[in-house]
Amino acid sequence: MRISDLGEFGLIELVRQWTQSAEPETGLALQAQFRIAVPNGDDAAAITFPDGPITELYTTDTMVDGVHFTAATTPWRDLGWKAIASNISDVAAMGGDPAVALITLGLPPETLVSDIQELYLGMMDICGEFGAQIIGGDMVRSPVAFVTVALTGIATGTPIVRTAAEPGHLVAVTGPVGGSAGGLRQLIDGCANSSDSVLVLQHRRPYPHVAAGKTLVAAGVSSAMDVSDGLADDLGKLCSASGVGATIFAHRVPALPALRSAFPGNWLDLALYGGEDYVLLFTAPGDIMELALLALPEGAAVVGEITDGDKGVVTILDESGASVPPAGAGWDHFAD
Repeated sequence: MRISDLGEFGLIELVRQWTQSAEPETGLALQAQFRIAVPNGDDAAAITFPDGPITELYTTDTMVDGVHFTAATTPWRDLGWKAIASNISDVAAMGGDPAVALITLGLPPETLVSDIQELYLGMMDICGEFGAQIIGGDMVRSPVAFVTVALTGIATGTPIVRTAAEPGHLVAVTGPVGGSAGGLRQLIDGCANSSDSVLVLQHRRPYPHVAAGKTLVAAGVSSAMDVSDGLADDLGKLCSASGVGATIFAHRVPALPALRSAFPGNWLDLALYGGEDYVLLFTAPGDIMELALLALPEGAAVVGEITDGDKGVVTILDESGASVPPAGAGWDHFAD
């Protein structure tokens, strides 16, 4: 079987199983030093140390030229911002703050030094915004450029996980979705002035919802993840991890006015299936959801509910209650 037959998330599940088999022995040897706080396969790994109330978070992400970005759509400085942002968003989904980062670069020999300077300026822009620090890394020769970021974070409360959604929970997002996909579409179609397009800014410089993640922890939310591969797809992953199904009410999905205006015929498809929004998707009982929404900024909205349906299956309904056929799929690295 090829990995393209299995798909990215099928492969991730196998890796989770393979590595899980080694955990009991390892855990016994290191039990006195730390405790693994969340199951393998969540937004970030989490370890709690017995000497204090701090949970350390660990995440990593890679961006490859021609797969995740191109020179035509993403300047080097924005690439630096975005490479760090995707990792900070994983930490935010656990309710934590980013701490330190290691950067690995794969570079063709003809890469301009000035481009790499721009890359690091973008990284420093977002690190300064969120109080993170780059402390090291590695560089290798590569036929295509890639950037790998490994980021640590710190959470003082119990980390929020994907595995805690239950039937009856409401489903919400901490902000509008689809803007990044709309910006990418404008860039590809050549119909955007990148200097003044709200959607292009959403695509090139997404803003991780770190403060919102801590708000969710304070409200008592226990189930969440970030929206990196598309709202419908990511909700399906959360449901798979929790062993539940879900319904999305299409008319409740929040989107920027700029997205609705630029794509009046298919803004909803971009909102449901576009990726890289880096808002947080979360579930909670009604009373906790009410507390969370009161504390979150404008733009947060309930978009659905968790059901006891088939594991990982997400149904989309329109305003009349009729089922909306899937019009796309979220990002899968190994799909044909």
